[in-house]
Amino acid sequence: MVVLIGPSSSGKSTWAAANFATTEIVSSDELRSRVGIDENDLQASTVAFQLLDTIVSERVSRKLTTVIDTLGFDRDRREGWISAAHANNLPVYAVTFDTAEAECLERNSRRLKPLNQATVRKQMKTHRDTVPLLDSEGFDAVLEQRPVRTVAPQLVNPTDETTPGKTASHTFGLMLSRFDWDDADLGETLANIARRAEAVGFRDIWVMDHFRQIASVGRPWEDIPEAYTTLAYLAGQTTTIRLGALVTAITHRNPSVLGKMIATLDVISGGRAIAGLGIGWDREEHDGYGIGFPPTRDRYQTLIESIELLRLLWGKGTPSFQGEFVRGASLSCYPRPIQDPIPILIGGSGEKQTLRLVAEYADAANVFGNPERVAHKVSILHQHCDELGRNPDEIEVTHLLTVMPGSSRSELDERVDRKRPSSMTREEFSKRNNAGIAGDLIGLFAQYQEAGATHSIVAIPDPQQAGSIEAFAPIIAEMAAK
Repeated sequence: MVVLIGPSSSGKSTWAAANFATTEIVSSDELRSRVGIDENDLQASTVAFQLLDTIVSERVSRKLTTVIDTLGFDRDRREGWISAAHANNLPVYAVTFDTAEAECLERNSRRLKPLNQATVRKQMKTHRDTVPLLDSEGFDAVLEQRPVRTVAPQLVNPTDETTPGKTASHTFGLMLSRFDWDDADLGETLANIARRAEAVGFRDIWVMDHFRQIASVGRPWEDIPEAYTTLAYLAGQTTTIRLGALVTAITHRNPSVLGKMIATLDVISGGRAIAGLGIGWDREEHDGYGIGFPPTRDRYQTLIESIELLRLLWGKGTPSFQGEFVRGASLSCYPRPIQDPIPILIGGSGEKQTLRLVAEYADAANVFGNPERVAHKVSILHQHCDELGRNPDEIEVTHLLTVMPGSSRSELDERVDRKRPSSMTREEFSKRNNAGIAGDLIGLFAQYQEAGATHSIVAIPDPQQAGSIEAFAPIIAEMAAK
């Protein structure tokens, strides 16, 4: 909740329109014009304020951003708004408009129906008497008039600084997990997205290795192309961006065949393949496709043996490998991959087994959670490295999150409103999808950098939308320069 406090002609309505969406502003003048002759119809004031209080109450109960545009001089009404906001766990801010008296009088004189100058002067005095009271009334903050923007709580950066003392650069990957692009041509749209991502500086592009859409992303009958066919296609549509599956369940394919597929991807892409691996988790998917789903212990062991086999397969000669679950009598892989070796990323945050496997076998990890959780996982990974004698600097820590970047507040609001379900508020969608402009998101990625994750893999809800990927360009440039 934002409560505007200032005399007539001090600029409250202009400021509100410049910083908030029209639907977020509740104006006593506008309501007076709705129930009376026009905004100057004082006989309509009582009903207008009754409507205003009803609207404010309804919006606050749904946790919707609400900007209250009145004079703001009624202390009882201010205290009622503060109480309503805090009862619904919403912060409430006062914004004061200390416009010079001469400026207010001059603006007032230009109005179609100016107020009496004595009335404006009286309001100026009331304003001066009101401002000292605000700090003790329970507002979360009392701010002077200045440009503002609203962001999801996790994007709030109190200092407006990014990463003091950060020296390492931060890189980015693009995750494509949902393909609900209406009637768009799938191949053409995929190629366009990949080329745009490459142009703005994304280091890699990822797809999920699932055969049907997963519940956390969409509905099971939604389109989801097969991972390695898609990556091979994208290899031919791009020149520099790296390519990987986040991540391949080691149960999905015979490890030797998988190794041959990844090696081929590396060759045809000019050395851009990444081997993203994990133990798999979706039992229903395995059952639906007739793929065996061994116990957890066996899947971990299969992953270990598969990595050992892949290292042999991608090397010279035709070695053999014999494990408990994985074997190959003659591991021949020609043409050999360009990278020596192809980097292996293990996905998962399990502290006892997965992160230990990363420390022992992998070049990169993909962990989950907010910056605090990621920092904890990184500390566990480093403990495993210490125990195994591995230099943790050899392991890149990546993380995955959904982000909707915008080049401006108005452009971002338009995209949020286009993408959000009708049952979800703008605030809810923005929080869930980390919607923000570049300055907001730079602060968020800086937190991940400080937590130890130097590579962010982002899923953009509308990558096919013009400008959605391009809005990441200043973020990538800023974080690379740190």
